[in-house]
Amino acid sequence: MTGNRVIIAGGGIGGLAVALTLHEIGVPFTLYEAVRELKPLGVGINLQPNAVRELSDMGLGPEALDGVGLPAREWALVGLNGRDIYAEPRGLQAGYMWPQYAVHRGAFHMLLYRTLLERAGPEAVKTGSRVTGYRKEADGTVTAFFEHADGPFQDRAALLISGEGIHSALRAQMHPDQPPIHWGGALMWRGVTRAKPIRTGSSFVGLGTHRHRMVIYPISAPDQNGEALVNWIAERTLDDNEAWQETGWFRPVSVDSFAHHFDGFRYDWLDVPALLRGAEVAYENPMIDRDPVPTWVDGPVALMGDAAHAMYPTGSNGASQAVIDARTLGVCLLEHGVSPDALAAFDAGLCGPVSQLVLRNRGAGPFGLLNMVHERCGGTFEDIDTVIPADERAAFMADYKRAAGFAIDALNAAPRTIAEGAQVRA
Repeated sequence: MTGNRVIIAGGGIGGLAVALTLHEIGVPFTLYEAVRELKPLGVGINLQPNAVRELSDMGLGPEALDGVGLPAREWALVGLNGRDIYAEPRGLQAGYMWPQYAVHRGAFHMLLYRTLLERAGPEAVKTGSRVTGYRKEADGTVTAFFEHADGPFQDRAALLISGEGIHSALRAQMHPDQPPIHWGGALMWRGVTRAKPIRTGSSFVGLGTHRHRMVIYPISAPDQNGEALVNWIAERTLDDNEAWQETGWFRPVSVDSFAHHFDGFRYDWLDVPALLRGAEVAYENPMIDRDPVPTWVDGPVALMGDAAHAMYPTGSNGASQAVIDARTLGVCLLEHGVSPDALAAFDAGLCGPVSQLVLRNRGAGPFGLLNMVHERCGGTFEDIDTVIPADERAAFMADYKRAAGFAIDALNAAPRTIAEGAQVRA
């Protein structure tokens, strides 16, 4: 029976957050995931305080998140000469009521998956089932089509939610004329090294220039030797005459294939080449996103997460926004029932502002301060205040936080997104 059941296509962070939210508010669902077995893939990501707040409301507070990462204490940008451009406390140290977390993406993903199985039961998740398309029915429901090793099949429900990621088949059907995936010319190499964390011991540090930089932060508490799992991203924008043909995502590569680009990143407080070469494996990724689309909804079908708004990872809010999407969808279902009206409200509330965030991140997001330094002094300075005054730097960061939904005063003052115990009316 279709009833008010919801189909979720994709079991990534966004799809699992939707499933946990639907279970919380009493909406039946089936989650279909393309892979046969979910595994802890990826390296480090950040969860902003607005997402941590929602996770806490979902019953995943510090006791759970401490097992997959640690609270961040500082966010800092450092110039290529090793001098600070901007630094500020983060999370609880900044006055937020919720921390910011740096976590291992795979461990966090598996935490969500285990929690869903414990709460909803294993029958709620069907693996090895890749969605290929949908058909809107005359009665307002939707039929989703899937591929499986045993052959194609279909399922019908009240609503269909796409959490398939950047290569979403449902988005391609909804927007058949969308441009191809957008690559802005930058390559990223990601890895994890066991090393002593820098600065506060839990700092997110962006180091270098707008075209040639490192991002470094720990994703575990220090061990008895003072060492932690330190996540790093080495990024370089290719020159116009440098061809790059690979399209793989998280393609394993040798550290020696790129580490030489960062040989000059040596300081008395950090040796980047040594950090890179301490990793057991590195992964190459293009810096890609998708152009915004005018709507994430087609009647009873909605996109969310990277299927809706794949963005450059310059603002540390891709996973956070997927969590916010899930909770916003939940409150829309509470207000409008399990109906296309709920999806329309979800679209009206998020599509426009998050699309602007996609474009803002394409323009370097909070790392835009590095662009400003380059434009004004070529990247080398003795006193940053003579290049960009402190008030201007602070205003730039405050503007980004407002756009990304984690301005401190607004977040601390906001009521719960989903009231405790709220249930969708049958």
